[in-house]
Amino acid sequence: MDIDDKRIEVIEVDFLKSETLKNIPKDITGAYYLMHSMSTAEDYEDSEKKCARNFSEYIEKTQCKHIVYLSGLVNEKQLSKHLSSRYQVEKILMECKIPVTVLRAGIIIGSGSASFEIIRDLVEKLPVMITPKWLYTKCQPIGIANVLDFLIFVLFKEQAYRKDFDIGCDDVLTYKDMLLKFAEVRGLKRTIFTLPVMTPKLSSYWLYFITSTSYNLAKALVGSMKVEVVCRPEDLLQIKSITKIQPFSYETALQRTLVKIQSNEIISSWKDSFISSRNDSTLKEYQDVPKFGCFTDLRSEEYDNREACVNRIFQLGGKNGWYGQ
Repeated sequence: MDIDDKRIEVIEVDFLKSETLKNIPKDITGAYYLMHSMSTAEDYEDSEKKCARNFSEYIEKTQCKHIVYLSGLVNEKQLSKHLSSRYQVEKILMECKIPVTVLRAGIIIGSGSASFEIIRDLVEKLPVMITPKWLYTKCQPIGIANVLDFLIFVLFKEQAYRKDFDIGCDDVLTYKDMLLKFAEVRGLKRTIFTLPVMTPKLSSYWLYFITSTSYNLAKALVGSMKVEVVCRPEDLLQIKSITKIQPFSYETALQRTLVKIQSNEIISSWKDSFISSRNDSTLKEYQDVPKFGCFTDLRSEEYDNREACVNRIFQLGGKNGWYGQ
C-alpha cells in the first residue's frame, strides 16, 4: 500500500531532554509508546523511567484519548532487570490521566526484533552449538505482523482501557525448540548441546561474539532468557475476543518473515535504530559489517583522504540515495 507523504508529519524530540518536548503537537488523539533503552547503557532502567515520566507529563497536555504501550511478558514473581524495567514503565504510564492499554509480548518474530535476529544469526552461522542451559526455558513467541494487528485494532477500544493483556501465538516452545524449528524451515541441519556450567556473563559474551548484538543488549537479554515468558490464557482469550485476531503459528511467522527477507522487502532492522542516527557522524564506529550469509562484491579504488571516503560511504541511502552506473 502506497503511503501519501503529505499525511505524515515527522517531529523529532528526545524524551530524555524535556526541553525538546515543546515540539509535540497538541492535536494528538492516540499515541503508541514503543521506546526501549536497554542496548544503550548499563543504567537503562533510569533512562526508561525518565522517558516514561516525561512522556506522561507532556501527553496529558494534548488532546490524546488513548495510549497503547508495547511491553514484555512479566508474569513471573522474580523478573530480570530487563523485564522489571518494562514493568516499571507500565506502572508509570498507568498513572497517566489518559487511558492506557498495555500489550505484553514475548519474543517477536520478524526483522526488527533483536531476539529474532539473534536466533537467525545462531542458526545460520553454527552447524553445531554448545549452548547454556537456559535454552530449555519456555516462551510464547508472536509474529511481528500479529503484533502490529493487535496494536492497530486495540486503539480506542474502550473495553481495553486501563488494562494489560498478554499477546502470543498458541505455541509454547523452549528456545531450543525455536532454534531447531528455524533450522528446519531454512532447510539446515543443526545440532545443539547444552552445558549446565555456562555463566550469565559467559553466555552474554557467547551471544556478543557469535551474533550481531551489542554486549549491553546481549547481557540484558540473557538475564531475561532464564525467565519463562508464557501468556496468561485468560488474557490471550480476552484480547482475541476484543480484536478478533487469531495469531498464526511460530512456523508460519518464520516462513512469512523469511520470505520478506529473501525478497529484500525489509527496509530497516533493529541494528540501525539509533537515537538521532541521521545526525550522528560517529555512527560508523558502532556498526559491524556482516560477514556471514552475504554475497560479496569486492572492488578497490585509491583514495587520498580516508576519513572523507568513509564519511561518504556512511552517507549512502536515505535522502542522499544510492550511486548508480
